Amino acid sequence: MTALHDQLAAGAAAMGLVLSEAQAAALLAYVQDLLHWNARINLTAITEPTQVVSHHILDSLAVAPFLGAGPVLDVGSGAGLPSLPLAILRPELRFTSIESRHKKCAFQREAGRRLGLGNHQVVTARVEDWAAPTPFAQIISRAFSSLELFAQLAGRHLAPGGQLLAMKGREPVSEREEMSPAWRLVKMHRLVVPGLSAERHLLVYERAAEDSSSHPHPPPSGG
Repeated sequence: MTALHDQLAAGAAAMGLVLSEAQAAALLAYVQDLLHWNARINLTAITEPTQVVSHHILDSLAVAPFLGAGPVLDVGSGAGLPSLPLAILRPELRFTSIESRHKKCAFQREAGRRLGLGNHQVVTARVEDWAAPTPFAQIISRAFSSLELFAQLAGRHLAPGGQLLAMKGREPVSEREEMSPAWRLVKMHRLVVPGLSAERHLLVYERAAEDSSSHPHPPPSGG
C-alpha cells in the first residue's frame, strides 16, 4: 500500500491537486474495494492495482479543476467513475451517479457507505427514463457514448447555463462533426494523466445561443 500511496500522491501533485492523508486513504480504500468486488462481478478489466490508480483514480481526478459549484450528475458511471473519486476529493460538491446495472449500483452504494460519503448518491436507472427531481449544473460522462447520444439522453437534465462534460480518449473529430447544432463546444482540454500514455481529452459543451447556432463547432482551445 505504501507504493500505491506514493504513486497516488505523486500523480495528484503532478496534476496540481492536493490530497489530504484522509483523502488518499479513502481513495486507496476505494481501489481495494473495487478489486475485491471485481473478483465476483465484472467492474473493470484492469486488475493490477497500480493501473487502477493511474487508469481509474488519477484519470477521474484529472477533471476536478473543471468542476463548478455543482450539483454534478455522472451518467453511465459503472463502478462510480469518475464520481466516487471526485466525491472524495471535493466533499463540498453534491454528486449523483446514474447507472442501469444493479450490481454496479450495489457496489457504488457499499463503497460510498464504507467511505462515509454523504455527498454521493446512486440512482439505478437508464438516464433517458429517469425523472430527475432537480436539474444539474454539470453532467459528466466517461466512455458512456458518442457526444451526440450523450447530449440527447442526458441534456434534458441540465440546468439553464449548465455544461456537459465529456471525457474522451483521442480527440473525437467525427463525433464533434456529428454533434447537434443545439450544442456549442466551448472548450476542449487535453488532459495529462500520470502513468497513462494514452491521449485524454475533456470536451465542455453548453446549449448554443440562437445567434450562434450556425457555428456549433468553434475552434477549441486546449488546457
